[in-house]
Amino acid sequence: MIAAGAIWRPVLAWRALVVLAILIGAWELYVDLSGTEPLILPAPHAVAKALYTDRSLLWSNFLVTAREVLLGMLLAVIAGLACAIALHFSRTLRQAIYPLLVASQTIPIPMLAPVLVLWLGFGIFPKLVVIAVVSFFSIVVTTLAGLASVDPGLIKLMRTFDASRATTFRHVELPSALPGVFTGAKIAVVVAVIGAVFAEWAGASSGLGYLFEQSIPQFLTARAYAAVVILSVFAIALFALLTLAERLVLPWAYRPREERP
Repeated sequence: MIAAGAIWRPVLAWRALVVLAILIGAWELYVDLSGTEPLILPAPHAVAKALYTDRSLLWSNFLVTAREVLLGMLLAVIAGLACAIALHFSRTLRQAIYPLLVASQTIPIPMLAPVLVLWLGFGIFPKLVVIAVVSFFSIVVTTLAGLASVDPGLIKLMRTFDASRATTFRHVELPSALPGVFTGAKIAVVVAVIGAVFAEWAGASSGLGYLFEQSIPQFLTARAYAAVVILSVFAIALFALLTLAERLVLPWAYRPREERP
């Protein structure tokens, strides 16, 4: 069993909260003392007010973006795991495909998203593709690294038992790669939110990215900043949930080093 303190240690977050409070306070003071136009840079209290007064609008658009991110991440995880496993099993395939995967990450998403929207239409599918393209590379890389880091002694042991390649993969290689899978997913979930925003900018009629884009020309800057706050909190929440799931699924990875075998 994992102790409750090992799963969640609020005391460790107080330093970050203190820094966040200082930054927000500095932001508030800067807006108040510098004479900056609130329509250009709203103060934190104005953003907080927008979070409350526009809560219905923000919530309805958040549900759209959250659905895109979650489905896009699901697509990224499936594609990333399938790709990583295929590359792991075939050196020829790895040599042929891996450089192309690296090259795919050099394409600027703000340029790719409009092309995909024009090609695939203005529905949800092109947005999922954009999110998956942004997210899946980290899953592939970290999963491949995890599969490659298996103790050679365990592989040799499985061979002495005349285990098949599939059995060795299922019982030895895949469990060893799980920390890498979770690491890649935690990286991916953060950039997935960014990908969703770019996808909505390319063509959408709802979502927080769309709401942000519509709010700026209307000088509803506080509402735009409120959308950014919600996106940030959502990404942090997903990261935290994945961290919690990792602790539950892989308790041995979080044991103190001296307690590990």
